[in-house]
Amino acid sequence: MTTSNQQPPVTTATIHAGELDVTFLECGSGPLALCLHGFPDSPYTWRHLLPVLAARGYRAVAPFMRGYAPTSVPESGVYQTAALARDANALHDALGGDEHAVIIGHDWGAPSVCGAALDAPQRWRKVVSMSVPPGPALGAAFLSNLAQIQSSWYMFFFQHPLSNYVVAANDMAFIDMLWAQWSPGYAAVADLAHVKDALRNPDNLQAALGYYRATLGDGKRDPDLATLQQRIGSEVPAQPLLYLHGENDGCIVRDVVLAAQATMPAHMRVEFVADAGHFLQLEQPQRVNQLIVDFLAS
Repeated sequence: MTTSNQQPPVTTATIHAGELDVTFLECGSGPLALCLHGFPDSPYTWRHLLPVLAARGYRAVAPFMRGYAPTSVPESGVYQTAALARDANALHDALGGDEHAVIIGHDWGAPSVCGAALDAPQRWRKVVSMSVPPGPALGAAFLSNLAQIQSSWYMFFFQHPLSNYVVAANDMAFIDMLWAQWSPGYAAVADLAHVKDALRNPDNLQAALGYYRATLGDGKRDPDLATLQQRIGSEVPAQPLLYLHGENDGCIVRDVVLAAQATMPAHMRVEFVADAGHFLQLEQPQRVNQLIVDFLAS
């Protein structure tokens, strides 16, 4: 791969992949580096990383995830994590990815990239996940860690249809609150504007909350995805895997990650990022970017 001191521009495009018309940010050329965002977020969360990946010789792509405008709302109404993983693999096909591709995910994007790597290991050379530990760690936390249950209150609130109206009220002040709690002290004005643009339409907000309803509630599930869904909750991809977590994360408590470390396989590396909360890629971009590109080059 070649490197350059000049950062190429980030552009926007749309492509059909699987059942979706996917809009994405793109930067650079070379092997695919697919970057998946979480909730409540947008692909602009990767604005610091995309040019760095491009400068390292990658075609860095960050899609608006399933149901986040302007990506289409799926007619199937399915929002299982396994569906997000299959979206990533459909994008690998649509974008002409090969065996040198890498995949990076934050929050909901984290289990999604692990699912994509489990589902089609030949597509992805390395995996980076952030802020939601892979495998069974989070499920175990709901059974044993009261601090995590308290931090995850919103997941249970989202099961009630009233949450659609509460999250939308007062220019989505609920989303402002979550960012403030999850990344204390971070000024997220620009990020919040992008998030709200992606979720302001009620259909898009319904889709984003559907991720939680398909996980914990009565959201629609595709039975053909049941096996992959189970694997996402119980396995870790076999590829080299870097997991990053902010030390001050207000969404997923540090103890959950520390407990998970005891059972993590040898090919998985864990790094805590100081002075960062849940959105560590925005709070400490230089440190996070360096960890990622060093890992990809190793």
